Amino acid sequence: MGQDQTKQQIEKGLHLYQSNQTEKALQVWMRVLEKSADPAGRFRVLGCLITAHAEMGRYKDMLKFAVVQIDTARELEDPDYLTESYLNLARSNEKLCEFQKTISYCKTCLNMQGTTVSLQLNGQVSLSMGNAFLGLSIFQKALECFEKALRYAHNNDDKMLECRVCCSLGNFYAQIKDYEKALFFPCKAAELVNDYGKGWSLKYRAMSQYHMAVAYRKLGRLADAMDCCEESMKIALQHGDRPLQALCLLCFADIHRSRKDVQTAFPRYDSSMSIMTEIGNRLGLVQVLLGVTKCWMIQKELDKALESIEKAQELAEGLGNKLGLLKLHCLCERIYRTKGQQRELRDHVVKFHECVEEMELYCGMCGESIGEKNNQLQALPCSHFFHLK
Repeated sequence: MGQDQTKQQIEKGLHLYQSNQTEKALQVWMRVLEKSADPAGRFRVLGCLITAHAEMGRYKDMLKFAVVQIDTARELEDPDYLTESYLNLARSNEKLCEFQKTISYCKTCLNMQGTTVSLQLNGQVSLSMGNAFLGLSIFQKALECFEKALRYAHNNDDKMLECRVCCSLGNFYAQIKDYEKALFFPCKAAELVNDYGKGWSLKYRAMSQYHMAVAYRKLGRLADAMDCCEESMKIALQHGDRPLQALCLLCFADIHRSRKDVQTAFPRYDSSMSIMTEIGNRLGLVQVLLGVTKCWMIQKELDKALESIEKAQELAEGLGNKLGLLKLHCLCERIYRTKGQQRELRDHVVKFHECVEEMELYCGMCGESIGEKNNQLQALPCSHFFHLK
């Protein structure tokens, strides 16, 4: 298969993919990969395969194609191709919650001296790196990366990147409990989709709606949360977007739990858990298990709650997710206080404060801890943040 035929077949695959015929598109692209003698064409088709597998939640396959793409980039001896393939390797590891690896591949990208094309990728590299730092609960570095990514997006007038960064910032502020900003950023992302997103993939709309739903739930606006989450789920189902389906199911479960409707919440947590397990989203699993634990606590089933905590703790430790561990110690503290087990209670109080110190979650002004309750925060140019009040 020569250069022109390769190009035609890649376009054919894209057309099929955009009209929701994913399996047919994958077959076309795999044939190109087997038969094409054109290295640049092979590189491009690997990019298509990586994107498609990412959107379906087949992260291990995504990683496999990213490794092959790096070999193809080396064959082409072009720094731009190499930067792009390392970004894909970083993103594959980010999706598989291998956050340390993600950070080191992102650093490799930033150290490559490519042309202007590579520089345009730096925004995406900064975003992926920020997501990885957030996964490790290293908040200051995460914020630095997101702000850097936002600068790249503004300088290159890249609205798609800006939309993705706004969603990540929504996630960032939801975690440290500034719920006003957790809502502001995904609303900004939704505005970008409305103003510029005519030709974009619908996943951008779905993503912004999902992050709005999370913020609305945290603010106690449960009807608004439900509306946004339903909108997001509808698109996720149409497009076979398994990762987003899992997140929406988790959000639905959390909404029902907030309404104290534990019986409706449990099956949704279960469905979310089975997709998260299938795709390898271990960070998502920690969130699911936290929700399940809180449901058991509502039902006063404290031993079952402790069982869920144990599973979540093992996952959070494996990932290096300090915020997850902090929340688990906080729940243990409540359980052991209720049970009157003083020694275990003290143990978790100590561990809770160790987590707070490790994450440096203290306000630079008043010295109180950040992320305990909904509080408006302000970030300094150095990415340290403090309570607005």
